Order: sequence, then structure tokens, then C-alpha cells
Amino acid sequence: MTPSDPTERLGLSIPYDWWPAAPIVKEIEAAGFSFVQVPSPPPTVLEDPRDAHRHASALSDALGTAGLRPLLHGPGSVRAGTRPGDPALNGLLSYAAEVGASHVVYHAANLPDEPSSEDGRLAETRALATLARRAERLGVIIALENLAPVYPGPDALSFTPMILRTMAKRISSPAVGLCVDVGHANVVASLRRTDPLDLIEPVLDRTVMFHLHDNLGARREDIPSPELDPLRLDLHLPPGRGTVPWDRLAPLLARKRGAPLLLEVHPPRPSAARLFEAGVTAVSPPAVPAPV
Repeated sequence: MTPSDPTERLGLSIPYDWWPAAPIVKEIEAAGFSFVQVPSPPPTVLEDPRDAHRHASALSDALGTAGLRPLLHGPGSVRAGTRPGDPALNGLLSYAAEVGASHVVYHAANLPDEPSSEDGRLAETRALATLARRAERLGVIIALENLAPVYPGPDALSFTPMILRTMAKRISSPAVGLCVDVGHANVVASLRRTDPLDLIEPVLDRTVMFHLHDNLGARREDIPSPELDPLRLDLHLPPGRGTVPWDRLAPLLARKRGAPLLLEVHPPRPSAARLFEAGVTAVSPPAVPAPV
């Protein structure tokens, strides 16, 4: 049954370079989360079936100490439609199926926003269509994630969720959808002086999961934050620490029944229990006042 309560779809990411040892996954489960997102091994491991199997077997053992449902985040550096990218992504799908991950997150259209990128985007879309057929057989969903600049810099195609929706629509496979990253949308919307909901709502029909985290948008105002990098935009803070309009966003998250809601908060970060509380607050639609 698809959970109607968004708090039942909350998950927490394992930070890069962390191994999801039993104490970590047990703490996440005890806090109340249902999902866990794990970073995949690097392309060099995914391309080698023996190494990938060894790594996946160890991950399955680690995750087996808790009842969390696993999701997998692929390497951010790989791109479909390239000579090094396609073997790694095929290995990623096999790895995901072996560990029982329902979704793999993929950084799609991570190309400069300029006409010269069109050939690369078309090659990527064709390669993803081929990968999608294999993903369908394996029971894995490829989730195309919208990105944002880590620091101020030039635009990329991946900053616009509608471009990813167009890719998913062209591929037209149940194994390809969008991972809407709310924090990234907040940064991009602030840079473009628009509303993050204007980036998110038009792509909900193709959305299969969400990344939840907070930030300070474009940071045009010099807000004293001595514990934060003064120029970094993609901060990955706990929900409620930044400018994401969670009160207006929560009804959209509630609408997408079944789509996992993954808190992707980078270290240093609070305990899993405190993050779960922040997640519940963020995804709970505001109460409707009783009629007078």
C-alpha cells in the first residue's frame, strides 16, 4: 500500500565516504526513518563485476541489520552516452539490483547551458533509453536529479528541472523519472529571482523521489554565519535552517504518494533523531484553521 502520510516516506542519506555500518543504520531506523540512501562505489568498482559483487554483498550484510529500504546514489561524475560512463552505469544497475535498491539517483544533463551541449544531451538521452530497458527488467528506477551550482558560476542544463522532465518524457519508460532536489531548486530559483515552486510543481507528474535539505539561496545579503562557508550556495543544511519555503512546499510533497522523501544533510549534522523531527516538520502540511 502506498503511504498517504508523508512522514512514512522519510529517509536519510549516508554521507559520501561513510560506510553504513550497523550502528549507523540502526540509529537511522530507530529515529523513525523508512528509507536510507547510500552512495555507490566509484566507477572503477562498478565496472568490475567481481569487485562490484564483493562490495554489494558487504553492503547487503550491513543494511540487513535494519529494516530500512535502500536507495542508491550513483557517482556524480559519470554521464550516459560516453565511453567511460555507459559501462559504469550498467554496473550501477546491476549493483542496485543486488542490494535491493528501488531507485538509483543519476546526475542528468550536467552540461553547460549553451547550444554546443545539444549533441551531448541527445546522446545521453539515447543511452538512458537503452539503460531504461535494462532497469525495467531489473526492477530499478533511474531518478534524474536537478542540480545547482555549489558556488556562484555559470548555468548548467541540469539546473532546470523541466529539461530533465523532457528527457524522461522522451525516454517514456516507467523506469525513468525525476529526483526533485528541493534544496537545489531553492538555490536556482533565488539566482533567477523566481519562486522554487515554479521550478518544482510543473515536473511533479514525472517525479519519483525527492531530496530534502536547506540553504540560504543566492546569498545576496551578507548574513553573518560564522559556522558556514561564506560563498557556498549548496549548503545541505537540515530543513528549517535556511530559506526553503517548507510551509508552501509540504502540500506538493504530500500529493506525491509513494515518492521517497530523502533528507540529504551533509556533516557536521545533528543526530538522526533530530533530523527526523526536522523532516517531519518540513513535510507536514500546515493545519487548516477550523471554521469559525
